[in-house]
Amino acid sequence: MSVRIRIHPLLQDLANGQDIVDVKGENVGKCLADLDRQFPGMRETLFDKGGKLLKHVEIFINGKTTFPEELMAPVKDGDELSILMLLSGG
Repeated sequence: MSVRIRIHPLLQDLANGQDIVDVKGENVGKCLADLDRQFPGMRETLFDKGGKLLKHVEIFINGKTTFPEELMAPVKDGDELSILMLLSGG
């Protein structure tokens, strides 16, 4: 099964400049684990020490939010995940 992940521009340096990466997994968490396998360091950027997504990270499947399931949300062959990094400032 192949799923595509759109990489947020702030994370593209970790993905060797790629904006789209193919991964494998049956849910969002496994797809993100495969992303980290391919590009070590992604995990530390997306997750806290307890293994939860950081509060400023949002994951979408085919343009729809995965909240509140997030990591357990199922994916199927051909789906596209998007990683968004919420920014704030003032």
